[in-house]
Amino acid sequence: RIRQLADGNPIADYLLFIAKLVDAQHKAAQGLQVAAPDATAIAQAQQFSSPLLPAADHIDPIWHQVLDGMLGQLASADGLPEALQPLIAELQRCNTDDRNALAKRLLTKELAARDVGLAPFVMAALQVVFATRASQLRLADIPFTNPATICPVCATEPVAGVVRIGGKMAGHRYLHCGCCATEWHMVRIKCSHCESTKGVRYQGLEGGKDVVLAETCTECGSYRKMVNQEKDPLAEPLADDLASLI
Repeated sequence: RIRQLADGNPIADYLLFIAKLVDAQHKAAQGLQVAAPDATAIAQAQQFSSPLLPAADHIDPIWHQVLDGMLGQLASADGLPEALQPLIAELQRCNTDDRNALAKRLLTKELAARDVGLAPFVMAALQVVFATRASQLRLADIPFTNPATICPVCATEPVAGVVRIGGKMAGHRYLHCGCCATEWHMVRIKCSHCESTKGVRYQGLEGGKDVVLAETCTECGSYRKMVNQEKDPLAEPLADDLASLI
């Protein structure tokens, strides 16, 4: 989907880099074994309506193995911009403690300017681990969280919302976690930031196809992008959100 959206896009070069990063994620995820949360953690999260495994506090050490594999693949990838090679080399030289500190800053939104170039590689590796762990959960394992505006699995804010098509999901809005890829339902009349039912509007660019709209809220003054599969069945929240950064 990213490669499809890159065609004619002003930020096509960046999108094609991200597509290579996703290829590396796909390879890294094959056969990856990540420990699932135990019954005690699940029961506690459900008792207190709290996220199951807040990302910043549950970083599995295996993410270093994932990152090393991805960096090795990207270092030899055809067409990767030369300017990225020093960043790859820097991460390959980093020790475990420095990498963990960088991951923690990224997950807690305390990233320094000097970390920005390294962030896409680090977050990509973390996504593989968190998504693999989340994929092992049963629906009954996932708590109803309060507030409902954060991921019930890893406590991360949603990167975007998506209106799904097909079956029981048709027409329903789901919030999509950019960290572990969990999706959870939230009714479309609620703001996905403050949960207000007042002042929610959907706005798009004049002449656009309305595949990606901004859900705005006059109560909290925020917005979040909404990707609509009813307008384009191939729409995907992460890819379409990224491709609309123009």
